[in-house]
Amino acid sequence: MDRFETLRAFVAVADQRGFAAAARTLNVSPPAVTRAVAALERHLGATLFQRSTRAVSLTDEGVAFLERARRILADLLEAEQVVMGRRAVPRGQLYVTAPVMFGRMYVLPTITALLAKYDDLNAQMMLVDRNVRIVEEGIDVAVRIGPLVDSTLRAVPIGTVELMVVASPDYLAKHGVPANLADLKDHHYITGNGLRMGGAVLPVGVRGSTAHGSPRLIINTIDGTIAAAEAGMGLANVLSYQSFDAIAAGRLVRVLVDETPAPVPVSLLYDAGRATMPAVRAFIDAMRERAQQGGWD
Repeated sequence: MDRFETLRAFVAVADQRGFAAAARTLNVSPPAVTRAVAALERHLGATLFQRSTRAVSLTDEGVAFLERARRILADLLEAEQVVMGRRAVPRGQLYVTAPVMFGRMYVLPTITALLAKYDDLNAQMMLVDRNVRIVEEGIDVAVRIGPLVDSTLRAVPIGTVELMVVASPDYLAKHGVPANLADLKDHHYITGNGLRMGGAVLPVGVRGSTAHGSPRLIINTIDGTIAAAEAGMGLANVLSYQSFDAIAAGRLVRVLVDETPAPVPVSLLYDAGRATMPAVRAFIDAMRERAQQGGWD
């Protein structure tokens, strides 16, 4: 293998956490990957991986070299695309993940528009209300709602959404409208046990709140949370885009407006090695344009 291929092998082993898995990703034999990494280690005069019968992990030198290797590969890929005249033409497979409802409402229309525009582009979507491991699962771009943790991934902010407390008109007529945080102790609420299940943070999701009402219902999907709130089961803590239609139709009413916490950021995350992929750039540009046209409310 040449220097480019040895770097690809190194990054693949780091991402896949194994030589056999890296070989499958690269469509080469495991011995070829082993030889490539060994050649790179000899060239650098450093051990990049700690090897055992059960696991492969990066050494300190490997960790330090990984990000530089990613940048080198990204620069080489971009140079190839420029020379080949394919820089602006999205093609191949685009793999995107997003929260379920947000993905259905905003990401899916963006993807379908791109597929209609570019005949050689295919897409795979993973809509799931959990944070997947982007590099390990081969994701090109992930939509994240909420504060970001420090990482080596690149982030593109594309707006915010608002956290709000809602209930049905019938529930409020029966139990009263909470005027302040102290009133929450007299109310039922709907909670969830998954990421972005708004009700799960109702007792603490409103600024300064320490009140705990009675958990009338625990449910693990936002669709279920909205439906339960419409049915009068209690207060629910949801994001603005999740409850927009129900509020507009009068099925839900927003309460505690003056106690709204800071807006929640919406971001696109992707690995630096995918930065030059035309499909990734096209998707990011399309999501930015959608945000400028009205955002996610």
